[in-house]
Amino acid sequence: MDQQFKQGYRMHRVLSNLNRLDVDRLDEADRERVENARDLLEEVSLLTRPGDGAGADAHADS
Repeated sequence: MDQQFKQGYRMHRVLSNLNRLDVDRLDEADRERVENARDLLEEVSLLTRPGDGAGADAHADS
């Protein structure tokens, strides 16, 4: 399994696990941490997703 695939799979698994949490049972600080983690993982996922052209555009602008 290539390294990029492994990293993408791990990000997907972490995001899936965060989405399964019952955040209603967490205190406010933990809910905020979960929300921040979800946002960051979704942002990274969008930036690293192959084949959508986003990565190519980002490199072309640099």
